Amino acid sequence: MAHVRAGQPATEADLINVDEVLAAYHELVPDPSNPDQRVVFGTSGHRGSSPDTKFNDAHIAATTQAIIEYRAGQGTTGPLFIGKDTHALSLPAWTTAIEVLVANGVAVLAEREDEYTPTPAVSRAIIRYNRERPEALADGIVVTPSHNPPRDGGFKYNPPNGGPADSDATGWIADRANQLLAELKEDAGAIARTPYPLASSSVTRYDYRTAYVADLAQAIDFEAIQRSGLRIGADPMGGASVQYWGAIAHTHGINLTVINPEVDPTWRFMTLDTDGKIRMDCSSPNAMASLIRNRTAFDLSTGNDADADRHGIVTPDAGLMNPNHFLAVAIWYLFTHRPGWSADAKVGKTLVSSSMIDKVAAEIGRELVEVPVGFKWFVPGLISGEMGFGGEESAGASFLAMDGSTWTTDKDGLVLDLLASEITAVTGRTPSQHYADLEARYGASSYARVDADATREQKARLSKLSADDVTATDLAGEPITAVLTHAPGNGAAIGGIKVTTEHAWFAARPSGTEDKYKIYAESLKSPEHLQQVLAEAKQVVDAALA
Repeated sequence: MAHVRAGQPATEADLINVDEVLAAYHELVPDPSNPDQRVVFGTSGHRGSSPDTKFNDAHIAATTQAIIEYRAGQGTTGPLFIGKDTHALSLPAWTTAIEVLVANGVAVLAEREDEYTPTPAVSRAIIRYNRERPEALADGIVVTPSHNPPRDGGFKYNPPNGGPADSDATGWIADRANQLLAELKEDAGAIARTPYPLASSSVTRYDYRTAYVADLAQAIDFEAIQRSGLRIGADPMGGASVQYWGAIAHTHGINLTVINPEVDPTWRFMTLDTDGKIRMDCSSPNAMASLIRNRTAFDLSTGNDADADRHGIVTPDAGLMNPNHFLAVAIWYLFTHRPGWSADAKVGKTLVSSSMIDKVAAEIGRELVEVPVGFKWFVPGLISGEMGFGGEESAGASFLAMDGSTWTTDKDGLVLDLLASEITAVTGRTPSQHYADLEARYGASSYARVDADATREQKARLSKLSADDVTATDLAGEPITAVLTHAPGNGAAIGGIKVTTEHAWFAARPSGTEDKYKIYAESLKSPEHLQQVLAEAKQVVDAALA
C-alpha cells in the first residue's frame, strides 16, 4: 500500500541532515565481525548509509585497496577512470578512493570536485580508451548508489569491458575488502593513503562530458530530431546528468529544455516515492509526479536517476511509461531502423521483464536471450556486437551504436531518453502510442513489482531455492507449467525462482540492498488477475521459505 504522502512534495521533515551524514562517514568505524557492517556487493556494488555504519571511510578505503589488488591480479595496468554522482556521500567516498589509488601508484583519470559524471559516461570512456590502447587496459569506479535515498552512498567497479563487474570479481573484492577492514581495525595505517591535497596533483583531470556528448551522434539520429522541431523537456532529477543535458542540446542543436537544473544533496525538490521516502527513481510514478502533472508542456519529457543509468519517458498522451512498455517499443524500433546492425544481432532481457518483449522479438525475427537480473549478463553480447540491445525491467538498458559497434556496456539512461525523442521524430508518434499498437496486436499486459519483508536468513534461503521447494501446482486458477531457478538464455542461476503458467508468471528474488525480497509478476488476462497472481505468489514464496 502506498504511503499517504506518496507523490507529494517533500517537506523539511523528510530531508536528511547533510552535516550528520558527512560526519558519520568520517567518524564511525565499521566492525568487520558484524555482518551488517561488512562490505557487501549487490547487483550494483556496495551500498549503504554512513549513520548505519554501512558506508564509511574505512569501507571505501578497504574496497579501493581490494580493487587495486584485483586489477593487478588480472593484469590490468592502464589508468583507472573514476566518476561520482550528486549524493552527499559521493564526494567524500570519491576523495577516499583517490587517496588510496594515488598512494598505490595507480594512474587516475577523474572529473573535478564540482563536476558529476553519469555511469554511462564512465563506461563509454573505458570502452573508447581500451579500443585505442589495447596494450594497457583501463578500468573504472563509479561512486553512486543510483536511485537510492539521499542518505545512502554507493561504490561500484567496472572492469576493462566497461560494464558492471561479474560476481566472481565482486565476490573476490568484497572478501578481500572485509579482510582489510579487520586489518584496519588493528592498524589504522594498514592501507596506504596520500592526503587528497597532495594526491589531487597526481590526478589527470578528464573531460567525460565533452567526449560522451560528441559521441552520442554515433548512437542517435539527431538530424531527425532537429528536423522535427520536437520540444523536449529533460529533468536530471538532481543527478549527474544535470551538467550533460544542456551540453547535448547545444552540441546537437535540438530543442531541449533542462526542466530543473538544481543540485541539492537533500533533494528537497523531489516528490516522495511510493513508500514515502525521497528516492530518485525515474520509473516510479510517485517520484516522477511533477513531470507527469506537466506532461503537456513538452512533446516528450524525460527523467534520469542520480547516476543517469536509468531512463524515464513521459508522453502527453500516456504520462509515465512503464519501463517494460518502453523497452518493448525501443526493441521494435531499433531492430527495424538500424541497418548497420548485424542481421543476427540478438535481443537481451532479464527474466523478470515483460513477456511483451518476447512477442516483439518473435515479430522482428530476432533471437531472445533471457538472463538473470543484473546488467552484467548483457556485457559479453554488447562487447562482441552479438546482442543489439540489452534491457531490464527497472528502466536500465543500452544498445549498439548505429554501425553495430559497442556504445556502452553499462545502463545508459541518457541514450534511452534520446531514443524516445528519435522514435517520436522519425515516426511522428510517441513511444506510448506505439505501445498501444503492440497491445492491439498481442493483448494487454498487466505488470507489477512489490516488496515483502525478509530477514537475512530468509533472503539467503530464497536465493538457493530449488524447483522442488515449490509445492504449489496452481497459480491464480491456472496450472503451473514451469518453475525456473536458472535463466533459459545462459543457464545462470537466477538467485530465486520464476513460476509460469499459460497466461501469467511471477519471479521472486532477494533484494541486494534491503531486508526485503522482490516479487515481479505479469498477467496477460487482466489487472484483477495480476493482483491474484501477486497474492498467491507471496503465499508460494512464504511456504517455500518456511
